[in-house]
Amino acid sequence: MGTRLTHTMAYDASLADVSAMLDDASYREEVVTAQGGTDGSVSFEQVGDTVVVVISQLQPSEGIPGFARKFVGDEINLLQREAWTSADHADLEVTIPGKPGQMVGSIDLSEDGGTTTETVDVEITVNIPLVGGKIEKLIADLLRKALRAEEGVGRDYLSR
Repeated sequence: MGTRLTHTMAYDASLADVSAMLDDASYREEVVTAQGGTDGSVSFEQVGDTVVVVISQLQPSEGIPGFARKFVGDEINLLQREAWTSADHADLEVTIPGKPGQMVGSIDLSEDGGTTTETVDVEITVNIPLVGGKIEKLIADLLRKALRAEEGVGRDYLSR
């Protein structure tokens, strides 16, 4: 059992333009900065017909309640892996190496009338007795905030 989160972001751009944005390392680095991350790195690798994007970053744990901070420490090392099997679909996995939890799901793009919607759908799982559910809900709230920052960067990027 875990906590499910589905979040959509809308862009006034074609699917091809949004896909190209997601394939741009400078855009991905801007997102890390907008989300408050440091020591970010972005890599792209072609594996057969799949493009694998790996984003690594450190996030400060300030503002995280004490019950959760004792599990993650002063910084949170996030490792995000996207496997784009087509221009409009990726399998998504986010882990905190060495910590008992993960987010697994998908990213889907769809275009309608010149507007592209990016839908992130994940299941957040934290395997810690008694407080796991509370931490999952906290992560869901933090992820929503991070995705809103990503959408802002994306809209700015696409308007240039």
